[in-house]
Amino acid sequence: MLKIAKSKLNDLYAKINESMGLFIPVKVAGEVDYRVWSEGKEVSLETLKTVKSPKSMFFPQTENLMKFVKEGKNIEIIDVREDFDQRKPFVLFGVKACDYKAIEVLDKVFLADPVDTYYQDRREKTTIITTACSKPEDTCFCSVFGIDATNPLGDVTTYLDNDYLYWQANTEKGENLTNLVKDLFENGGEEKVAEIKENAKKVLDCLPFKNLDLSKFKPENLNELFNSDKWQELSEACLACGTCTFVCPTCQCFDIRDFKTNKGVVRFRCWDSCMYSDFTQMSHGNNRTTQTQRFRQRFMHKLCYYPSQNGGLYSCVGCGRCVNKCPQNLNIVKVIKALGDK
Repeated sequence: MLKIAKSKLNDLYAKINESMGLFIPVKVAGEVDYRVWSEGKEVSLETLKTVKSPKSMFFPQTENLMKFVKEGKNIEIIDVREDFDQRKPFVLFGVKACDYKAIEVLDKVFLADPVDTYYQDRREKTTIITTACSKPEDTCFCSVFGIDATNPLGDVTTYLDNDYLYWQANTEKGENLTNLVKDLFENGGEEKVAEIKENAKKVLDCLPFKNLDLSKFKPENLNELFNSDKWQELSEACLACGTCTFVCPTCQCFDIRDFKTNKGVVRFRCWDSCMYSDFTQMSHGNNRTTQTQRFRQRFMHKLCYYPSQNGGLYSCVGCGRCVNKCPQNLNIVKVIKALGDK
């Protein structure tokens, strides 16, 4: 175990940025979100929940996939990945346990055959530093999904108190990064880290959603859950704004479009939402014609479809962002309580 005084963290960020680049929670317009670090930015590792999760590091909200240039009857396809293939490796700093687990959920989607090489390229170039939770909030319920907020794993795990950041390398990537910055650290911190974990667990044991019951959400109950008459009531207030999907760290829906420029055609993809009426719409229309159907699809995927196809791994990590952000107070907690009632 290593430690560094919090007063020296800017030196640590600068050292990492010299050779690898750094993506870290930064205060922007009164909110905290992940940004590329540069000197003078106000970092906030203590923030429990960034506005959006760090998934955009691997799965950007918008990205160009390729370009097409036409000359006469010849069409040249340009692979725009060269732009980021030449980018130096990145460190993703400050990831909480829920968001780290969410990356595992995304990996099973984008790294499954056929592999999404855009996602894979970024994933392979990134070293992930997690930060354990010391003060969980009332809207957190990661423990329901078997996540230990005090042991978030990653290539490096860090812990914070009022005076120090404590650092533990877990993987080869983590060891390599540690070797780059170890001159800034001193040894020690095991007892303090044990205290931080113990105090956080006391808070976790008191959270209001810690006893959510997932036992009903099993493959053998799929038809019963799908046909429940509770979906209508649950979805009545939904505005179809998509906020829940855009702040969710595990949502992976996207759309792909082509647009014409004065130099040819660019194909891009961007995040999409299953809550939108035109999501996956085809020439014959949309196979989910009501907001109730779309609402049901979102939560059945999180709690039933995805885990049945991925060894019981849920597509929710209990981060609570949807609880915080939904303007109508609709969220997965209400769904679990309503449908999980035996």
